[in-house]
Amino acid sequence: MYARKLRVDVLIEDERKACPLDWLDAFCMRNFTGSAEFDDTLPTGEGQIEASLRVDPERFGAEFAEWLTKRGKGNGKPVRVEVKIE
Repeated sequence: MYARKLRVDVLIEDERKACPLDWLDAFCMRNFTGSAEFDDTLPTGEGQIEASLRVDPERFGAEFAEWLTKRGKGNGKPVRVEVKIE
């Protein structure tokens, strides 16, 4: 549907895993984030989204990591997000 496929991994301490689909769904919905810049994203599976060329993967990862950390998804630890173009 969109121009790029992105792989999204979350890192909490030394554990790396594909980002859960429900976390991606919640972040990509404007009514949860209040941010229009990521409207051109479509979660397609665990650790996978499709995005338009307007979406900057680095910015997406930074904003998503901050959002996850604020919501306690790291169980008190900071959450890092790595986004790669596939």
